[in-house]
Amino acid sequence: MREVLAQAAFQLFLERGFERTTVDDIVARAGVGRRSFFRYFPSKEDVVFPDHERCLAEMTEFLAAVDDGDPVGAVCDAARIVLRMYAADPEFSVQRYRLTREVPGLRTYELSVVRRYEQTLAGHLRGRFGADGDGELRAEVIAASVVAAHNNGLRLWLRSGGAGDPEAAVDHALDLVRDVWERPVAPSPALEKQLEKPVLAGGITAGSGDNEVIVMVAAKGTPMWRVVQQIEAAVGES
Repeated sequence: MREVLAQAAFQLFLERGFERTTVDDIVARAGVGRRSFFRYFPSKEDVVFPDHERCLAEMTEFLAAVDDGDPVGAVCDAARIVLRMYAADPEFSVQRYRLTREVPGLRTYELSVVRRYEQTLAGHLRGRFGADGDGELRAEVIAASVVAAHNNGLRLWLRSGGAGDPEAAVDHALDLVRDVWERPVAPSPALEKQLEKPVLAGGITAGSGDNEVIVMVAAKGTPMWRVVQQIEAAVGES
């Protein structure tokens, strides 16, 4: 019945426009009563997004069962559940995308749906990183990054009219997220060699000759102007 109501609603939205279509119009086209409509959808806006509640429940269940070893990879995989939901019905997804671009109220509603996905991902990450200090911040930032990367790839596909493979663009975008948050940047061999030298007074490590490297060590919370001042002083002395 959810699918029947959603299909009837979209037929009318395409024919008449969203604003000019009423709930009475939708139930008349579907051949059911108003009570049946409100049993499945709280409002006319909800019928535009008939599959998000199920998808959100599936994402929550997936994250509850996932291994703790790779939290960033887990939330990236969870985002792909949303992608598969869109890709399962390309025609409907493209129609919905175009409709939300035309109706500001639907765009606002869609943003609230996206925020619920983001909060679900952030909640999972807080359980892995902790809810205090940088753990909570890290969870929020990574969750926002995953949602932004997923939506960037998804919208490329939707703007193309649903042509091609949507997973390619989304996978590429999510790989960038994992590059930033999972893989530490290794120092170059030359810098590693220089870092083996003893630390001099003032927190400066110096080499010699053309390959001299200066490393400034500062306590957490040191003002940036003080860091720059010390670096300039070290460069002037070298």
